[in-house]
Amino acid sequence: MAATSSNSLLLKNPNLHSNGFSLKNPTTKLTFPSSHFTAQSRLNKSMSITCAATQSKDLSTNNSTTPSQDRVFNFAAGPATLPENVLQKAESELVNWRNSGMSVMEMSHRGKDFVSIIEKAESDLRTLLNIPSDYAVLFLQGGATTQFASIPLNLCNPNDSVDYIVTGSWGDKAFKEAQKYCKPNVIWSGKSEKYTKIPSFDDLKQNPDAKYLHICANETIHGVEFKDYPTPKNKDGILIADMSSNFCSKPVDVSKFGIIYAGAQKNVGPSGVTIVIIRKDLIGNAQDITPVMLDYKIHAENNSLYNTPPCYGIYMCGLVFEDLVNQGGLVEVEKRNMKKAEILYNAIDGSGGFYRCPVEKSVRSLMNVPFTLEKSELEAELIKEATKEKMVQLKGHRSVGGMRASIYNAMPLAGVEKLVTFMKDFQSRHA
Repeated sequence: MAATSSNSLLLKNPNLHSNGFSLKNPTTKLTFPSSHFTAQSRLNKSMSITCAATQSKDLSTNNSTTPSQDRVFNFAAGPATLPENVLQKAESELVNWRNSGMSVMEMSHRGKDFVSIIEKAESDLRTLLNIPSDYAVLFLQGGATTQFASIPLNLCNPNDSVDYIVTGSWGDKAFKEAQKYCKPNVIWSGKSEKYTKIPSFDDLKQNPDAKYLHICANETIHGVEFKDYPTPKNKDGILIADMSSNFCSKPVDVSKFGIIYAGAQKNVGPSGVTIVIIRKDLIGNAQDITPVMLDYKIHAENNSLYNTPPCYGIYMCGLVFEDLVNQGGLVEVEKRNMKKAEILYNAIDGSGGFYRCPVEKSVRSLMNVPFTLEKSELEAELIKEATKEKMVQLKGHRSVGGMRASIYNAMPLAGVEKLVTFMKDFQSRHA
């Protein structure tokens, strides 16, 4: 029952409120890769759209340090934990959204109320990522997996060559789907080393005629994350990234990419919404066989409202974007994510081999932390005991086994600290 209540939108006690924690005085010095850019310094200069109806109370900028009494620390990879203050605000607006007399779930997707919701969601996302004006933002359906087909259908002819760097299961699936619609080449794969590394970009043998170079920026299953990004060898080629599991977890220079796409259910909302950020000059060249629902031109011309979109999911994403803006933007969000990841990886590395993370240290994910136990027969017991302590969904993906702790934006520092304390205690009793 605890796992069910953690995913319940209708919180049983909305009057409970959580204390915030501050990163103004972190105990550990944080450093940033040189690739990070300074677009967030312009955060306060961006325009913000206000919803048409009367505003409800603002989202708190505090990220809860402890969950409400009936909630757990949810380490699921997706659908994943959401900020509790966002859930509380959604609950307060569930029946009657801002004096409109109806729920967001009941609104016409072309009515002024919902249009104001989707416009503000886009505006806040543009603020967070400093998205240039020559990029369109699309709110779609079908998950990131649908984009595995949409991308080659929209950008390529059947005989066009494209390059894929495969650093995990999702990159491999994207490559296999593209085989149906163009001529993809795997220019590097980490499969032989069980997807624990990312290649040196200088060693990549790119096709100079490739229409695009595709990467998965963060492999959710294997916990491998790009810390910098390669440049396509073809001067007219573009870089495309599946950012599903690290979307909005840190600043990104959008101008380096032709397309960024992400399923929302990892870091910014419930399942059902897929976000595509695409340079506008890439729109309008779809193959004739492209289904209408996969044609970027159709969705761009209709402002993501060609058909009925996942309205409530978009609304929830908008609340999360607003919350991230209120926190100070993605620079501040990344600091917190680095802190959490450091604590957990240090606990694993400092366990004397009782716990092990197989991923090369330089490319370890800040979002998804896979690890194994030296005594694999103890994994089931660890999961059982952790669940009793209200820490759930720590089992690794079925394809790789082991353990995995997903520590997305909404996972509070207290959740990671509790997990580490539990892991140390478990080790002391079973070593």
